[in-house]
Amino acid sequence: MKKNPVKAALKAGKAQVGTWLSLGDVFASRVMARTGFPWLTVDLEHSPIDWSAMANVVGAIADAGCTPIVRVPRGDHDLIKRSLDAGAHGIVVPMVNTVEEAKIAIAAAKYPPQGNRSVGGSLHALNYGASAGDYFKYANDEILVILQTESPEGVDNAEAIYSLPGVDAIFVGPNDLQAQMRTPDGKDPSPEAFEAMLQRVLAAGKKTGTPVGLHTQTTQQVEQRIAEGWQFIAIGSELRFMVTEAQKLVSALNLKQGGDLARY
Repeated sequence: MKKNPVKAALKAGKAQVGTWLSLGDVFASRVMARTGFPWLTVDLEHSPIDWSAMANVVGAIADAGCTPIVRVPRGDHDLIKRSLDAGAHGIVVPMVNTVEEAKIAIAAAKYPPQGNRSVGGSLHALNYGASAGDYFKYANDEILVILQTESPEGVDNAEAIYSLPGVDAIFVGPNDLQAQMRTPDGKDPSPEAFEAMLQRVLAAGKKTGTPVGLHTQTTQQVEQRIAEGWQFIAIGSELRFMVTEAQKLVSALNLKQGGDLARY
């Protein structure tokens, strides 16, 4: 059975930079899986991707030798089980605020006796190049379990959550964390307060020995965060890459101001 290189790298203290997939398109995913990112996360939480499309995308990523991860809509047993049975090599679980929520997610990702994931399916073994028997035997060792810290409550409980057996990494969604930090009148936290909250996450990860990461939008941010000690880092998404490049072209061709393309 294939090893999970991203899980091994994180355990060894190495940073792993990947990106998000929001389109659910197999063609785009096949191309993205060959660009050099070590992992790609298919976003089921905030994208209109159905189960069949997700399974096809995950298979295309795995066939390219890249590590396919799925962000589930929430951390319940059924959603985690279906994502892993579709062949995902890892899961990202949003809005994990308490130890109990973390334990539920971890258990759903692990076969007994470590968890309560039910035995069945065939795509998972196919995506690992393994027999079903080998998959059932070794999956607990290779599946990545990544929990998201996205609220002050989650940060308050960080050390207890990060210390749980079976937590492979922590991921911060900056937008949700910032929104959860708003005052009752809807005012966003100051940049200094927000950064202080992020540094609490980083400190908890270092104290517990758990890799932590976050979403970024620029290479400069990636380099800064790696230097600070963050490990599981996402940059943008395939959708953002497409739109950003298109906007650059539109601006360069002066299309927004009614520029004439005839001369080109």
